[in-house]
Amino acid sequence: MAKTKKKFICQACGSVSHRWQGQCPECAEWNTLVEDAPQTVFSMKHDLSSGGRPVEFVALDAPAEPLVRRATGLTEFDRALGGGLVPGSAILMGGDPGIGKSTLLLQASANVAKSGASAVYVSGEEASTQVRMRAARLGLADAPIKLAAATSVRDILTTLGNMETPALLVIDSIQTMYSDTIEGAPGTVSQVRGCAFELIRYAKENGVALVLVGHVTKDGSIAGPRVLEHMVDVVMSFEGERSHQYRILRALKNRFGAVDEIGVFAMAGAGLEEVPNPSMLFLSGREEPLAGSAVFPALEGTRPVLVEVQALIVRLQSGATPRRAVVGWDNGRLAMLLAVLESRCGLNFSSAEVYLNIAGGYRLSDPAADLAVAAALVSALADKPLALHSVWFGEVSLSGEIRPVAHAGLRLREAAKLGFASGCGPAEIGERSPDLNYRGLKQLPNLVDRVMATE
Repeated sequence: MAKTKKKFICQACGSVSHRWQGQCPECAEWNTLVEDAPQTVFSMKHDLSSGGRPVEFVALDAPAEPLVRRATGLTEFDRALGGGLVPGSAILMGGDPGIGKSTLLLQASANVAKSGASAVYVSGEEASTQVRMRAARLGLADAPIKLAAATSVRDILTTLGNMETPALLVIDSIQTMYSDTIEGAPGTVSQVRGCAFELIRYAKENGVALVLVGHVTKDGSIAGPRVLEHMVDVVMSFEGERSHQYRILRALKNRFGAVDEIGVFAMAGAGLEEVPNPSMLFLSGREEPLAGSAVFPALEGTRPVLVEVQALIVRLQSGATPRRAVVGWDNGRLAMLLAVLESRCGLNFSSAEVYLNIAGGYRLSDPAADLAVAAALVSALADKPLALHSVWFGEVSLSGEIRPVAHAGLRLREAAKLGFASGCGPAEIGERSPDLNYRGLKQLPNLVDRVMATE
């Protein structure tokens, strides 16, 4: 005998609950639980071994055609993808509103179309006239892109089935798509999941590179069900601050390339321009040594990027509560590093305000940045500039030990290529650059001595 079972799905995080609640127990958002279509639960067992189509099995060593990627005409985009678009792949791209997602994909679609392949751009947020206005502003009005403004997945797939199979299909955005076979308004969890499934199935069966644009929530994660990120092959995040001109395209998941690979762009009047050497972008303006400034060779995927870490220490009058402000780094890690500097090195930050900034709006998550942050803090506290052409990297433990980090040789080679003459980091790094004077440090007090001895 069958019985129905209710379930409620959070429209913010996609979590499932079996009863309605005012607040989602997973993401703590209010009034986001919506009842999904009822499910039928059978108490008897069913035989599903007959009636289906046979599944074809293949051997792991069976001959297969080599993977051929298609270039988008944007080197930085291709780098983040792992070398270009893979036929039959599904890509999910998220980013803040106005960050440049539509501009980037319109430029990539135009390049693909101009190369002789077919590119289809479907907008569910803008009218065709609006997209053509943007294309004219970007100088792409003559690109042979097949443009449409539609939101019905049934209509889109029917139209695609009656025309030449495109090489690239862009859906902007998946939250605006709807299917008349699924209950719920566009943007709900069931609609997003169902529409994405139909579009991905079309892409896999026809060898089409599919790009889905996704909205983001206020905390920066892609809106909709979490299963959406599992369904696609590549998840990309388009990051950047509106007050800065640069944008970073970061691969968060990639079945065809390295994870955390980045592509760097600069927003200009004629659209997004590629930045082949992002280190020079983040280090521009460093002409004289200043106290509280240290250069860190970060590693994004397989790409080293040199960024500037800036620190400011302000002494307060007795009784005032000191403030800690961080931009571009983890606030908790700064608190830990300050505690280690006070406990292991005898420095006093408790009566001072501490401000830390990663220049250019860049965001760091590499643990190797500990030593560069510590060097900037000590330099600002002592009001002594660090050597202008030096780099700092290494992970700092709670005991004050400076631990080795991955790919130290690659970081040093990038620094030497950009004209840096010296570097400080862990004592054991293996490969070193012959063009750079390197000094290994074992304990954090060695860093303090090094900074104090800087002329």
